[in-house]
Amino acid sequence: MKIVERLIVLIVLVTAVSNVQAASSKIGILVFEGFLTSDVTAPIEVFGAATKKSWFSSYEVVLVSATKNKTVVSEEGLKIVADKTIYDNLALDVLIVPSAYDMDGFLSDEDLIKFIEKQGANASWMASNCSGAFLLGEAGILDGKKATTWAGGEKGLARAYPDIDVQYDQNVVVDNKVITSNGGPVSYQAAFELLEKLSSKKFSIEISESIQFNRLERAFNP
Repeated sequence: MKIVERLIVLIVLVTAVSNVQAASSKIGILVFEGFLTSDVTAPIEVFGAATKKSWFSSYEVVLVSATKNKTVVSEEGLKIVADKTIYDNLALDVLIVPSAYDMDGFLSDEDLIKFIEKQGANASWMASNCSGAFLLGEAGILDGKKATTWAGGEKGLARAYPDIDVQYDQNVVVDNKVITSNGGPVSYQAAFELLEKLSSKKFSIEISESIQFNRLERAFNP
């Protein structure tokens, strides 16, 4: 009987350790009122699919609201309930920042900018889609780095933040643990590039195939 009891205890301990390991790293995706849907749903789909694989099970995706209200609605009408808010005690390994058509209120939000600054000081990777680059710029994350924003918005980013080495006509820009993209459907491309950095090219391709994104790539590059 003692042997059986010991086996049960051992199984419980192993399960507990596995569960801790399964949630040891967090990919935070910021959300706020009026966010552009694909800037958020693309990384959710890519990383959400990856976390179900054993090789990426140490990561979990966490949606983080920019206000104390966890329920936010996208520009296109998608309602999302976040897991956390910027006022919670969070230590993210990755932070992905989306965009909205009107960024002025977010750029002047001191609590939001401080949150991005704090995460940027310790996160392994920081990322933005579309005009989310302006929030990274406001937080000083992009100073001295190559970066991009929405197609056509590069000059505005350069004027607003002259310390950024703004890149033109590039879908995705990677520089020193920071990834920026044009946003929209390009958010998928950025998510796959980030997944490759966090795992490997082989695994990134595996997820591309599992969600059939690779079929789109073939359609545009026959």
